[in-house]
Amino acid sequence: MILILFFCCVIFSCEDLIEVEDISNESVNVLAPVDNSVVSESTINFSWQPLEYADSYQLQVAQPSFENAILIVEDSTITTTNFSRTLENGNYQWRIKAINFAYETPYSTQNLTIED
Repeated sequence: MILILFFCCVIFSCEDLIEVEDISNESVNVLAPVDNSVVSESTINFSWQPLEYADSYQLQVAQPSFENAILIVEDSTITTTNFSRTLENGNYQWRIKAINFAYETPYSTQNLTIED
């Protein structure tokens, strides 16, 4: 009887440890720069709201867009909710997704133009 009780405790304890929250139906809420922003500063501060149960975020920046990429300017996995990057004048598209041990959200994609 004690052995059965022990195995039940072990099974339930392990289940609690490996349970990971499914974030695949969530989305990252972008704070800046929002879609179709036109900015004159070359240092861009990308920021977004934290997503509960996310361990990290994948940030990507393409020029001029991901569909017609001439250059992938940035592809980083970070644990904070902001990132700074200096970019040349031009059209860009940036996207962010949240990641945890077992799941990831879809990308949130924004267009960005940098001009003097």
